[in-house]
Amino acid sequence: MKIDRSQEVDLFSQPVPEPISTGILPSQTLASFVDAGKIISPEPILGDQIQPASIDLRLGKVAYQVRASFLPGNCAVDSKIRDLLIRKVDLTEPAVFAANSVFIVPLVESLALPRDVSGKANPKSTIGRLDIFTRLITDLGHEFEWIPKGYTGALYLEIVSRTFPIVVKAGMKLNQLRLVKGNPPSNDSVLTRLAEREILVYEDNDGPITPQIQRGLSVSVDLQGNGSKIIAYRAKKNAPPVDLSKRDYYDVEDYWEIIHTPRAKELILQPHEFYIMASWERIGVPPSHAAEMVAFDPSFGEFRVHYAGFFDPGFGHGVGGTKAVLEVRAHEVPILLVDRQQVGKLVYHKMAQRPEKVYGASIGSSYQKQGLTLSKQFARESYGDIADATADGPMLVPLI
Repeated sequence: MKIDRSQEVDLFSQPVPEPISTGILPSQTLASFVDAGKIISPEPILGDQIQPASIDLRLGKVAYQVRASFLPGNCAVDSKIRDLLIRKVDLTEPAVFAANSVFIVPLVESLALPRDVSGKANPKSTIGRLDIFTRLITDLGHEFEWIPKGYTGALYLEIVSRTFPIVVKAGMKLNQLRLVKGNPPSNDSVLTRLAEREILVYEDNDGPITPQIQRGLSVSVDLQGNGSKIIAYRAKKNAPPVDLSKRDYYDVEDYWEIIHTPRAKELILQPHEFYIMASWERIGVPPSHAAEMVAFDPSFGEFRVHYAGFFDPGFGHGVGGTKAVLEVRAHEVPILLVDRQQVGKLVYHKMAQRPEKVYGASIGSSYQKQGLTLSKQFARESYGDIADATADGPMLVPLI
C-alpha cells in the first residue's frame, strides 16, 4: 500500500543523517513501513496521518458495544467480542456512543512488524481533553496499548467516553501509534545528558530554568493563571453529545464549569470529576527525542494527570517552550492541589533518526503555543467571551 501524499505538509529540506540502531521510528521510516507493507491498510493511508513520531489510526466501519472492558489474553479479540456483545453499530453513518459504555472498533490499519520493532499507542490530544478513554488491543494481547515485537495482525480500539456522549464515524482518528526499534534506554542519566545540550524547561513568561529530574522530568501544576483568572475547567454532567468531526463549534460554558484563580492558590479535586489544567512550566522537546507523560504515579497522590501522553519531537522547541495541558481525574477521595505542586513526570525517548516532520505550525500542529486549552471542538469566540468577563488581561486561546 502506497501513501496518498496529496495531503502531505511541509518537510525539512536539509539532508537526513544516517539512522541509529534503536529508538522511536520517525515520520520517514513510518512512511517506508507503509510502502513496504509493514503497516497495512485496504484504503490509502493519507500523508497527514504520518506524524513526526507516530501514525494516526482510523476507525473502521463497525463498532461493537460490549458488556465489559477486556484483554483477550490467549484468544482473538473477535472471540471475546462475541462473548460480550450487546449490539453492533454501523459507523458508515454518524453514531452516538453513550457515556460510560464500552465499544470495540476494529481499526482500518493492521500490522506486520519486523522482529525487532514493537509499538505503543495513546489517544490523540483532542481525544484525551474530552475525557475519552481509548486503548489499543491486539489479538492474544496481555496489555492495553502495547504491541509486542514482530506482531502481525489486526488492531482494535476500546472506546469509553467518561463524561460526554460522543458522535463518531468511520475514518475518524482517535488514537496514534508509535513504533520502536530495539530497546533504547530512557533513564535519568540519559535525560540529564540531554538537558546539558538542550533547553527542556522554561519558566512561564521568562527564560530557561534548571529541570528537576528524578524518574523523569518533573511537571507541576499552575494554579495562579499567569495573566488569566481562569486556572481550570471542570466537565459538566449531562451535557449534550460532542460530535468529534466538529471544529471551533461548541460553546465552552455548555460543557465546562470555569474555575477561577483561588486566593489561596490551591484547589480541591473532587472524586470522579474531570478537570483540564495546565503545567506551570513550559516544556521543550528537541527534534532528536520524543516524550511521554506518565499518566499515574502513586507518589503524587490518587489521581491521574494525563490521558493523551505523547509529546512529539519539536513540541515547544524553539518557541520558548509550551505548557503541557493536564487531563486530571481524582480517584476515590478529594485531593488538595497547591500551586506548583508536582503532579507528573515526562519521560524522554530517543528517536532512531531525526524526523523529516517536527511538531509545529508548519505541519498544522494545533497546540504548539497553547496555554490552558480545551479540545478543538470548542469555539474560540467563547474563550474570548470568558476572558473578557473574568480576566484583566487576554486569555490564551486554542490554535485551530
